[in-house]
Amino acid sequence: MTARIEPVNVPGWPRPSGYNNGIAVTGAEKILYIAGQVGWNEKQQIVSDDFVLQFKKALENVATVARAGGAEPSAIVRLVIYVTNKNEYSSRLADIGKVYRDVMGKTYPAMTLVQVADLLEKGAKVEIEAIAAD
Repeated sequence: MTARIEPVNVPGWPRPSGYNNGIAVTGAEKILYIAGQVGWNEKQQIVSDDFVLQFKKALENVATVARAGGAEPSAIVRLVIYVTNKNEYSSRLADIGKVYRDVMGKTYPAMTLVQVADLLEKGAKVEIEAIAAD
């Protein structure tokens, strides 16, 4: 049985932009928890100092782990995005939206963005963790 994933948005509230208020999952056979992924390659080297390129690579890494766990990016129901500078994120939203759609398609899970003082990996500006239900 394939999981049924449905957005949960409150009637009367404005439609969220780029995320859902909640996600309801029924019939899932497996839940996959994906640890925080940063914008580095398979040699654990940060791909660029550019925020958008790090965001794209971190999201690609999330998708790669999802596939390794038997799920497609469309099965991702939750993303938590940690950034070291929310203004850098906000100022690049159009570029971030494009790379998001390139990696995730039209999948808009429940998402949270958190600004943190720093990330463990030197040079990392973004880290993304996820939950997938399949």
